[in-house]
Amino acid sequence: MDSDPPSEPAGRGTLANAPSSSAPPSKYRRRWLVAAACALLALAAGIAYRMLPPSPAASYVTMPVTTGPVTRAVTATGSVNPVLTIIVGSYVSGVIRELHCDFNTRVRKGQVCAKIDPRPYQAAVDTARAELANARAQLIKDQAARTYANVTYTRNTSLVKLGYISKDALDAARSALDEANAQVTLDRAAIAAREASLHTVEINLGYTDITSPVDGTVVSRNVTIGQTVAASFQTPTLFLIATDLTRMQVDANVSESDISSIREGNKASFSVESFPDRTFAAVVVQVRQAPQTVQNVVTYDVVLGTDNTALLLKPGMTATVRIITDARTHVLRVPDQALRFVPGNLASPAPAEESGVGKPQRVWKLVNGHPVPVQVVPGLDDDSFTEVLGGDLKPGDALIVGEQRGPPHAAAGSPPRFSP
Repeated sequence: MDSDPPSEPAGRGTLANAPSSSAPPSKYRRRWLVAAACALLALAAGIAYRMLPPSPAASYVTMPVTTGPVTRAVTATGSVNPVLTIIVGSYVSGVIRELHCDFNTRVRKGQVCAKIDPRPYQAAVDTARAELANARAQLIKDQAARTYANVTYTRNTSLVKLGYISKDALDAARSALDEANAQVTLDRAAIAAREASLHTVEINLGYTDITSPVDGTVVSRNVTIGQTVAASFQTPTLFLIATDLTRMQVDANVSESDISSIREGNKASFSVESFPDRTFAAVVVQVRQAPQTVQNVVTYDVVLGTDNTALLLKPGMTATVRIITDARTHVLRVPDQALRFVPGNLASPAPAEESGVGKPQRVWKLVNGHPVPVQVVPGLDDDSFTEVLGGDLKPGDALIVGEQRGPPHAAAGSPPRFSP
């Protein structure tokens, strides 16, 4: 008997045809997850941006347009010196026996400052006087001989005419008279020579007194009592005497790049280290043409005169000199920083402007908190202010000289920004 094959359970066949619940997610689900992650990141960035403080606005440093002086000057260094310094030396050699002048001694013209031992020179004077006396005595003797020769010649002339003597005797008398005349002439020349010698040794004796040639003050003494002075080859320097310390001069060394602007009569001022808070007035009295070259640096000597009635200035002091070469007294002026300032928020920097007197330049005026460019024509510049020859500016206008970015409390401590 045929039997039917066994049938499978109904539930088993249904499970085989249904999809499995553990299958992997589709590609659409993955895309959704990526988009959700990006949205979360954008939301987080937005929240973080809102939590950050706002970008600080630029704060500007300004200075006003003013009216006042603009002065151009040349600076240099130099030394304070007396107007005239006399070197006092000795024309004769010897030992210093007396000393009557010292440092800072006020002396008058002809005053004896030192004395050299005069004994050798006094002896030379005595010898010359004796030789002169001997020459004068010889002249008297030879004049007497000439008188005798003249008498003899006159007598022999008469005797020859009478025939008492020969002509040879007359010729001999004539020759003796000529010799007597010549000897008298020689004696007179010898007396003149002796007088000159006496005058020379008397001068040398006078040189043993070292005297001041001018009224002034002794600023240097280079001799002591007992010192031997040798004047054989060159005159030794014994004293330096300044004629008048109430009038001094400053010898300044001015660079070759500045010397062309300096003229005689320019006003100047200077200071010395001894009085750093005091300024002394001066005036240019001489611009010397001879150059001074030291290590390939060329300078020129400029002499300035100054008053020293109070005797505050001493010879040799180092002076810092300021020579005024040009000045304006009451002009519209702007600070030099304003001519160099360029705002930092310009989309493209403006081309560099050629600077110089009469060439237009740009400054920035602060109007309602915003920088506004203004064209100006600059004039004289003194490194602090520049004269304004033309432009839409008036006293009191606020010109921007720098800008600062940062919190308000930090603005005061940050340096301003200038154009390069």
